[in-house]
Amino acid sequence: MCTALRRIGLLLSCFCLLTLTPRAQTNPPANTVRAALQPVKDRKLAPDFGLKDAAGHTVSLRDYRGKVVLLDFWATWCTGCKEEIPGFSELATKYHAKGLSVIGVAMDDEGWKVITPFLAGTKVSYPILAGDQGTLDSFGLKLLPDTLLIDPQGRIAAIYMGVVNQGDVEANVKAMLSTL
Repeated sequence: MCTALRRIGLLLSCFCLLTLTPRAQTNPPANTVRAALQPVKDRKLAPDFGLKDAAGHTVSLRDYRGKVVLLDFWATWCTGCKEEIPGFSELATKYHAKGLSVIGVAMDDEGWKVITPFLAGTKVSYPILAGDQGTLDSFGLKLLPDTLLIDPQGRIAAIYMGVVNQGDVEANVKAMLSTL
């Protein structure tokens, strides 16, 4: 009887250890957002903008027609925004030759005064532009981070409001690139 109780206790201990021990995540973190690709007929044209890059050149969203664009609105003070940068850099590197352009729009009120030092200490493999509240408003966005996936015709195919699920973004990028 005593041996049976010990075995049951041992089994319960093993069960508790297995269920409470952290394991490699097979599911994405619960705090990330996914976005379904909108059907082509339901996509709206993305507002164009003329924003300055670090060199002072004006960049227009229209310049990227014919490419799939991942447009990321972020700020140096936004923790979730900064978490996304390595994944977006990886996507930019991995899919650029296939037709993806990643563009970051920094929404810091202080502009390049704070963006430049941040970028000096962070590896970013895609262009960064300085945005303003009017840019955010034109897209109907309120909070950061926000990321849009724009099709080659300049229409919004997906909107991520919050920290993106990187796997979901990559799947949507691949689906859109397969139509080029």
